[in-house]
Amino acid sequence: MANITAALVKELREITGAGMMDCKKALAATEGDMDKAVDFLREKGLAGAQKKAGRIAAEGVVDTKITANGKKGVIVEVNAETDFVAKNEKFRTYVAEVAAQAIDSAATALEGFMDEKWVLDPTMTVGEKLSSMISIIGENMHIRRYEVVKEENGFVESYIHAGGKIGVLLDVESDVVNEEVKEMAKNVCMQVAALKPLYVSDAEISADFIEKEKEILKAQIMNDPKESSKPEKVINGMIEGRIKKELKDICLMDQIYVKAEDGKQSVKAYIDSVAKAQGAKIAVKKFVRFETGEGLEKKNENFAEEVAKQMAGM
Repeated sequence: MANITAALVKELREITGAGMMDCKKALAATEGDMDKAVDFLREKGLAGAQKKAGRIAAEGVVDTKITANGKKGVIVEVNAETDFVAKNEKFRTYVAEVAAQAIDSAATALEGFMDEKWVLDPTMTVGEKLSSMISIIGENMHIRRYEVVKEENGFVESYIHAGGKIGVLLDVESDVVNEEVKEMAKNVCMQVAALKPLYVSDAEISADFIEKEKEILKAQIMNDPKESSKPEKVINGMIEGRIKKELKDICLMDQIYVKAEDGKQSVKAYIDSVAKAQGAKIAVKKFVRFETGEGLEKKNENFAEEVAKQMAGM
C-alpha cells in the first residue's frame, strides 16, 4: 500500500481545491497516483472548486437550531465570497442543513465534523457535500465554525440579527420556563448581539487579566504629565474607577440593559426583576455570539465588478 504523506495530500488539495479528507481518500484509493487521484475527485464532483479554492470567503450566514424540547442548541457560521450569494435561498437552505447536521454531531472538532456522513445523503461526507455545493453555487465556501450548547435545568434560547449577520445562543438555567421567561432570554440575546460582551460576569475574569489591565492603565497615567503628578492614592482610585468602567462594558450582567426605561437598569437587575415577577430562579450561564466574517479579510469588490469579471471570463 502506498505511503500517503501529508505533503501529497497538501499538493492534491492545492490542485483540486477539494477537502483534506477527500484528498486523503482519493490518494488511498489510487495508491498515491496524483493524476488518478485528480480524476477520482473529478468523477465524484469534488474537484469542481479548484479555481475557487484561493478566493477569500468572508461573507456568509450565521444560523442557529434549537431542539424541540429547548434543551440543546447549535450555532454555525458558513462563509461564501459575496453578500449576493449569502442572500441566495439555496445557500441559506444549505446553512440550515449544516446546523441540523451539527446539532447531533459526535465530532469534537471541525476536522472530524467534515469527515462525518452527511445525514441527508449518507453516500457522501459533510466535506463532500460542501464541495458539491461549491460547484453548484459557483463560489468558494467554508463551514467556518459551530458550537453546541446544552442546558438540562432550563433551556437554550437563540437570536438571529440582520438576516444572519449576527447570531447568539444563550444558556439559561431556570426552574420556570414560560413565555415571560423566554421573552426575557430573547431580550438578553439581543443585548449580546448589540453590545458584544466578552463575559457573562466578572467572576469569569482572571486575576491576571485584571492586574495586566491595571498595569496598562497605570502606565497611561504615568505618561500623562497632568495625571502623573497626582498623589498615589488618587492615581490608584483612578485606576480602580477605570477598571470598573471597563468591566461594565465587557461583562453582560453589568451592562446597562438596552431596553431600560430609565437608562440605568443593568442586565442583571432586569433578569432579577423577571425572576421575581415569575417566582423563578434564573441564571444566565453562558452565551455564544458569532458575527459573520469577524476576523477574516474581506474583498473590497462590488457586485457589478464581480459580474463584469465573470462576463470577461466567458
